[in-house]
Amino acid sequence: MTQRTPRLGRLRRMVPEARAGRPAEARGARPRRRGAQPKVVALGGGMGLSASLAALRRITGDLTAVVTVADDGGSSGRLRDELGVLPPGDLRKALAALCGDDDWGQTWARVIQHRFTSQGDLHDHAVGNLLIVALWEQLGDHVQALDLVGKLLGAHGRVLPMSAVPLELQALVKGHDPARPEDVDTVRGQATVALTPGEVQSVHLVPHDPPAVPEAVEAVLDADWVVLGPGSWFSSVIPHLLVPELLDALMETKGRRVLSLNLAPQPGETEGFSPQRHLEVLGRHAPKLALDVVLADEAAVPDRDSLIEAAERLGAAVELATVARTDGSPRHDPELLAAAYDRIFRMHGRIGPWR
Repeated sequence: MTQRTPRLGRLRRMVPEARAGRPAEARGARPRRRGAQPKVVALGGGMGLSASLAALRRITGDLTAVVTVADDGGSSGRLRDELGVLPPGDLRKALAALCGDDDWGQTWARVIQHRFTSQGDLHDHAVGNLLIVALWEQLGDHVQALDLVGKLLGAHGRVLPMSAVPLELQALVKGHDPARPEDVDTVRGQATVALTPGEVQSVHLVPHDPPAVPEAVEAVLDADWVVLGPGSWFSSVIPHLLVPELLDALMETKGRRVLSLNLAPQPGETEGFSPQRHLEVLGRHAPKLALDVVLADEAAVPDRDSLIEAAERLGAAVELATVARTDGSPRHDPELLAAAYDRIFRMHGRIGPWR
């Protein structure tokens, strides 16, 4: 383990039921029966995480989303600046994605995603952002408030922030200034990094050693599967690897880890990136992290051999499937993505079929 393991140990004492590194039987937990649902934790942010959650809620009832908290744009950025709170936007999107397909779920999903249109201060604020922040102020507890919103919505899973402090994302970008294409500059803020011109070399968080939410660490340690991605690579996926306690949990968990690749490079942030380059970048940020499976859309992989080689360097097998919508947009189809995840859980799981 890394030098951060003692701090992870302190986190476990904060959440006594987490006993990482020991099989379920040794922890006193009941062995998982054949046919039981897998415990799945999905890490990410934004629309990529929403796509993954919309798929995963179709195949398991034991689902936890761990969400980035570095957003500084739009409604979230305004609330963060004005009130000093965590940015609620990606948390809201995750809750909406976990809403059911019945009338109740879809009505609440639309309500919390609704944005006001006005000439005043409410313009472009999302209803769900205001609701989440109001409950944070009322309850004084991030996790309890999000659990309450999830209960109201009838969400098929739990949503947790990856850290309890607002984070700033910073990136080293080569050619950020077109007049100086060889220079490397520091670009600050998730919204700016996501659209930066030039080539992102690496990202880091401020503060550099942010505390993880204990319940998020516990969920990762206790998971059967941890799903990372899809999503904005530098601003939604990799930030989870920059929270020391969360990275330690990812390396120590007995669950298996699947990385879900994007359907296309993101303009600005990963423009021109091949699927294998996404893996190489992730490996540079967390060189000790091993994966089990890399999931990619068949049509988005022009060079399968190179992707397989890159995945093998991370310890992973490659699974190719058709997971994109049929309308030609670079968006995942929730039913197809659910089928792909379900097949991976069955084929690569350690404890047999889930049902």
